[in-house]
Amino acid sequence: MRVGLLSREYPPDVYGGAGVHVEFLARELRPLVDLEVHCWGEGRDEGVVRHRPWSVLDGANDALRTFSVDLSIAADLQDRELVHSHTWYANLAGHLAKLLYGVPHVMTAHSLEPLRPWKAEQLGGGYALSSWAERTAVEAADAVIAVSGAMRDDILSCYPALDAEKVHVVHNGIDTDLYRPDHGTDVLDRLGIDTGRPYVLFVGRITRQKGVPHLLRAVRDVDPAAQVVLCAGAPDTPEIDREFRELHAELSRVRDGVHWIPRMLPRSEVVQLLTHAALFVCPSVYEPLGIVNLEAMACGTPVVASRVGGIPEVVADGETGLLVPLDDDFEANLARAIDTVLGDPAAARRMGEAGRERAVGEFGWDAVARRTVRLYEKIVTQD
Repeated sequence: MRVGLLSREYPPDVYGGAGVHVEFLARELRPLVDLEVHCWGEGRDEGVVRHRPWSVLDGANDALRTFSVDLSIAADLQDRELVHSHTWYANLAGHLAKLLYGVPHVMTAHSLEPLRPWKAEQLGGGYALSSWAERTAVEAADAVIAVSGAMRDDILSCYPALDAEKVHVVHNGIDTDLYRPDHGTDVLDRLGIDTGRPYVLFVGRITRQKGVPHLLRAVRDVDPAAQVVLCAGAPDTPEIDREFRELHAELSRVRDGVHWIPRMLPRSEVVQLLTHAALFVCPSVYEPLGIVNLEAMACGTPVVASRVGGIPEVVADGETGLLVPLDDDFEANLARAIDTVLGDPAAARRMGEAGRERAVGEFGWDAVARRTVRLYEKIVTQD
């Protein structure tokens, strides 16, 4: 079967969970189907075609620039028997290919525009365009893959016109050979992190979705013996960047051991940071699954996370970490949960071991790819 896999992100340009998903899904799909990846970027490699926004739109709204990439991708899919798009950045390309070539369109929903109203801050009027593109693709798709059971519920709630039988749950995966404990300390030493003190770790983009301002306010009240390591970059907007910098400066004035790494590190370095962390914290206000929690668990690290979206399907509360309800007391309760894990290293170690076991046993990418191909085959046969 000739499959076109459509995404904004693909190595070497991966900055979020959807990009990680596409990277590893593509790797596992290649032995199973004739795969061609279409993504943003420049040039062509074997099995990968990159597309850039039209130069005439330089400086235009990002949604319009995205649509120009979608048109370019759609024009290049004439020999594919099925197309599979990821995120609104590529959904329109998949929908256009379905109309133009009469091929089935599968889309994976990693998030939903109606549940991310803060994107209007980043895209302005383009948020109406991104929302239109997503809705159009979802409602016409031959199948929609939800990365969690909670995400499936959200999809059907946001798009009631969609036939529920078309929505299939295929969880995100994790490569537990790449994400495994690394007990070296060269990365920590280079970054100036004190290996003699425990640290709380955040890894993610500076966005409203990831809840970073909540974390920066919460850790003011966390045990001062612990360091705080923020591997946080790629701010969505100048506004959230400015807010983050102000909160970081305030936090640094009231406690020492606050380390901000303002860029996305190579995977191997993140693995070492995860391995040595006393705990990983995920304060997201919206998270369809939260692949970074799987990465932490695979490195044997307990997780403190918000109880939202698909996170409870990954983090077993009280077994592999602690979950905190997203309510009016979220920041205070987040601080208490962090202190609970910091204050009981033996329990934290047990949670970390259980997290590694759960990641290995339930979230392998090979199983994700096999389930995905079975869905492809079912759809092509029906079509």
